[in-house]
Amino acid sequence: MNDLTARLAGCYAAIIHDVMRAEGFRNFLLPSSIRLVEPKTRLAGPVWTVEGHVDESADAHETLLEWTGVLSRAKPGHITVCQPHTHDIALMGELSSETLKLRGVLGYVVDGPARDVQQTMEQGFPLACTHFTPKDIVGRWLPHAFGEPIHIGDVRISSGDYLLADMDGICILPKDHAADIVLAAETAVGTENKVRTSILEGMDPQEAYRRYGKF
Repeated sequence: MNDLTARLAGCYAAIIHDVMRAEGFRNFLLPSSIRLVEPKTRLAGPVWTVEGHVDESADAHETLLEWTGVLSRAKPGHITVCQPHTHDIALMGELSSETLKLRGVLGYVVDGPARDVQQTMEQGFPLACTHFTPKDIVGRWLPHAFGEPIHIGDVRISSGDYLLADMDGICILPKDHAADIVLAAETAVGTENKVRTSILEGMDPQEAYRRYGKF
C-alpha cells in the first residue's frame, strides 16, 4: 500500500466530498446506485479501468478467455473500476474476486451487477456494484479497453485517479490533485475533532462553529 493510499484510507467519503466541493470540483461522486456490498468496508487506492460491451454473438470460449485476460491485466495495488455498459450481466463472481485478491488488487467497483456475493464477502474482498444477478458473462460480454478513461454517470475516471468508498458513497479524486485533496481532508478532520471535543466539553455548537469555521 503506498503512502497516499494509506492516508486516503484514513479519511472518509463525507470529508473528501466537503473538501472537493469547497475547492470547486464537480462531477466526482459516483451514482448512489453503486454501493459497497459490505457497508462497513472502506476502500481506498488508485484506479485501473476496464470497459466492455454486450456481444451476444461471442461464444463461451471467447468470453471466458477475454474475461480471464481482464483478471490477468488488473494492476496489483489498484482498484479495478469497470464500465460494462450493461446492468443485465454480472461482472464479478467469487472465483474472479478471489483471483483478484490473491493478485494484490485492492477491490473492484462496477457500474453493474455482481454474483456469488456471499462468497465474495466471506473472502473479505471489497466489492461495490449496483445489484445482484446470477446471469454471467459467458457467451454475452467482452472487454474492449483497458486503462483508458471511462465515464460512470457524470464522472470521468482515468487510470491513476484515486477512489475512496465507504458507507456514504464513492468519491473519485483526479490524480493530479489527489495529494492536495488528501492533505486538505486530513486538516479538516483535525478541525472537526476540535469542534467535537469542544462540544463534548460543553461549548455551544454555534460558538464552536464560529471559533473553528466548520461543522
